[in-house]
Amino acid sequence: METSPIIAVVPLNFQWPVLDPFIFCAHHNDHYPRGNGEMGPAASLEGRRLGEDFVVKDGWRMYHGESVPGFPAHPHRGFETVTVVMQGFVDHSDSHKQAGRYGNGDVQWMTAGSGLQHSEMFPLLNEDKENPLELFQVWLNLPREKKMAPPYFKMLWADEIPVVTIKDETGLKTEINLIAGSIGDVQAPAPAPDSWAANPENEVAIWTIKMEPGAVWEIPKVSENAFRVIFFYRGASILVEDTSVNEYTAVQLKADSFVKITAGETDCFIFLLQGMPINEPVYQYGPFVMNTKAEITKAFVDFDQTQFGGWPWERRDNVFPKDAGRFAEHIDGRKEIK
Repeated sequence: METSPIIAVVPLNFQWPVLDPFIFCAHHNDHYPRGNGEMGPAASLEGRRLGEDFVVKDGWRMYHGESVPGFPAHPHRGFETVTVVMQGFVDHSDSHKQAGRYGNGDVQWMTAGSGLQHSEMFPLLNEDKENPLELFQVWLNLPREKKMAPPYFKMLWADEIPVVTIKDETGLKTEINLIAGSIGDVQAPAPAPDSWAANPENEVAIWTIKMEPGAVWEIPKVSENAFRVIFFYRGASILVEDTSVNEYTAVQLKADSFVKITAGETDCFIFLLQGMPINEPVYQYGPFVMNTKAEITKAFVDFDQTQFGGWPWERRDNVFPKDAGRFAEHIDGRKEIK
């Protein structure tokens, strides 16, 4: 008798549940108003706890921002961030004077490694209409041997991310954007070079999935020991095999099983994370993820002494000119303009 491929079904909130090799996953979905000319909201900030505004009020949050929403300069060490921007824009600035603006389908893959400070601000560029922002941020752990790798970031621009379109027997479509991993012969762009995802044997996958109403799609199987979870974040409902799943629910799955997904009466949107565990001790304190408490203590000492390179920008919440467009500037002087 076959057993169910479903391990757990969990309702979602702002922070989503993950297991090794992932550390953290958050879904930001903010319906920002028009911009005020300085890339902040053209709305009163009264009643908000500025600097710590994580409560949804009027459909949006300022997070740690006080004039522009977002996350002013803060340090990281020992892991990677993968930031998938579905709508809106992010302005990146860091302590190595790397910079960029990306959004509307772009992905930034950043290795914090030995340590850096970065700022992630959400500039509200539209002054004549609303500024919706939707993004996922995933923290992917680094193994012990890569914890102190040089900081690095790579852009996966929207037009470079492959889309696999699968039609079921009735012709209904499922579209899978491959941010990491592969389906058949289609491979995602290479991740950051020191990433756990850089070795195909680790079977790391990060996919965004859109299913037409009624579409049927089967998730391919991988190794038994891999962690796999799907986050059904928008739509009426889906069937996972024979189990009905409501909107905003996580389903942890056995990775070595083919799993049939059937979309409900609306377009259905799913975010998938998968990977082999690193199987090393994890000691996390705030923005640092290491293997031992002593290494965390050293991270704080190192940051206190070096500021991980200092902060070369005038503002801790640095944003670029409104007309800057999408771009990236790297530590080696390389520039990308989209």
